[in-house]
Amino acid sequence: MPARRDYLQVRNYGRKALARGLVIQATSRDSETWRFGLTASKKIGNAVCRNRARRRLRALVRQHLAPMARPGVDYVLIARHDTVTCDWQDLVTGMTKAIR
Repeated sequence: MPARRDYLQVRNYGRKALARGLVIQATSRDSETWRFGLTASKKIGNAVCRNRARRRLRALVRQHLAPMARPGVDYVLIARHDTVTCDWQDLVTGMTKAIR
């Protein structure tokens, strides 16, 4: 999702779920494909920490969100302060519970 308006639509009209290491927001739209977006603000830390958090979230999307993603849904994953440091399995478990 490259456009800011898509992120704002998910934030304003979507559902939100908190998990360890991330926040997931999702909203449906008229399409047959699903999309995702990532956000890591400066609250996370310096550029190195933000990039590491985004890499971990991308890997999480590829390995675990893609098989269970619903068509026509936009997902936004927001990094939290412990995204970089928490255990990988905790991220996977948290995301799976939040999606359900």
